[in-house]
Amino acid sequence: MSSGPKKTMNRQAAVAGRFYPGTEKRLREEVRELFVNAKPPLRPGEVPRALIVPHAGYVFSGGVAASAFSQISGTVSPERVFVIASSHRYHFPGAALFMSGNYETPLGEVAVDRDTCRQLTEQNPLFTAREEAHLDEHSLEVQLPFLQEKLTPSFLLVPIILGTQKPAECKSLADTLRPFFTPGNLFVISSDLSHYPSYEDAVKTDRITTEAILANSPPHLLAVLEENRKQKTEGLATSLCGWTSVLTLLNITTGMEVDYAWVDYRNSGDEPMYGDRDRVVGYSAVAVFGKEESSFSLSEEEKAELLKIAEQSILKKVITGERILPEELPQEGRLSEPAGAFVSIYISGKLRGCIGSFNSGDPLAKVVNQAAFSAAQDHRFNPPETDELENMILEISVLTPLKRIHSPEEIIMGKHGIYIKSGFSSGTFLPQVAQKYGWNREEFLGRCSRDKAGLGWEGWKTAELFTYEAIVFKNKK
Repeated sequence: MSSGPKKTMNRQAAVAGRFYPGTEKRLREEVRELFVNAKPPLRPGEVPRALIVPHAGYVFSGGVAASAFSQISGTVSPERVFVIASSHRYHFPGAALFMSGNYETPLGEVAVDRDTCRQLTEQNPLFTAREEAHLDEHSLEVQLPFLQEKLTPSFLLVPIILGTQKPAECKSLADTLRPFFTPGNLFVISSDLSHYPSYEDAVKTDRITTEAILANSPPHLLAVLEENRKQKTEGLATSLCGWTSVLTLLNITTGMEVDYAWVDYRNSGDEPMYGDRDRVVGYSAVAVFGKEESSFSLSEEEKAELLKIAEQSILKKVITGERILPEELPQEGRLSEPAGAFVSIYISGKLRGCIGSFNSGDPLAKVVNQAAFSAAQDHRFNPPETDELENMILEISVLTPLKRIHSPEEIIMGKHGIYIKSGFSSGTFLPQVAQKYGWNREEFLGRCSRDKAGLGWEGWKTAELFTYEAIVFKNKK
């Protein structure tokens, strides 16, 4: 005889009244107020592919969480939301799914996509139905009221609690989840940052950890977490409590055409009433978007042609003192289109000139020709001599259009160059400069503001900030 359909059993709200208000009215009011004060969308009208969101009590991390969820600004809601959180209570292989019913909060039920959960268990034995891992776990539950307020009620939840502490298992879980990482789905990764260092140490460590996440490289994140541990910062118990969940996301997105962006940051010491600055917990919000299509690209043949133009321009300047005339340059194709560019000259590995300009309306070939000619007489360096030219390496950086930003957290280190402008003063650093010298974001901005724009170390704080990207290539010797 058939036993009939299995009776569903919802996962009841476990931390309502503790991590967030316990009644529908108060919870809805608080979430809406947090959204009002949240950071605006970095890409208005777009739905991110993934969010990394803190999971502490709303009084501490609710503002940062709201800034993360405020990035969902498109008109089309995700069909399903995968919330991935690392267990605070249990260690077990792989990941636990809740499949016996729906999730509940004071704002109502959140429908669990049991079909997708079942599919995951069938595709990978590391996914199991393990309800007990969900029952008292706060890190997944606290994300739901924001989703309930932000999305239409019809979204489906795929609730995943990770019990593993093994990077290889995170990779296996990611391989199974990757086909679901599509524009129609949203991934929410639940994690706080540093636990229990001083306020100042938290700010420093959390910046390092967040920048490692933005690099979208699992090995790099693991190396940074290990280096954080080796620093033996007083009070630091962990620099990323949900590291397995974040690592799983990075394994999903490695090699994908996505952009990671830092949205917001604070720590528990910023809470004026309850914050203790001697022992804090850090919170970052990170959004992952589909990569914006570049309006400008270059073929290998076009790069070679630009390098040839730059080299000939420098040779003519050094040997004869003359310029290559514009009419001698390509008059059609991509090189005839307007774009900005910088030319850097290296002799025996040392920088001997670097000049360029942003998009002035001139054809790219002309900009490179002029930049190379000027770089050969850059007053900051000794100009190249004829007998040095055989050891010359040229690096060309073709620039995308400037994009105005309103927060330094929008700068992705290693990807973005910066342009700082205040009145008639301005300065720029190419994206590769920060990587070459190992600067963090503060050093990148401070040095550009002081050394390039002449505005002082903190002058960027009241200046206009812009980012751009660069297509960077060199000749081979």
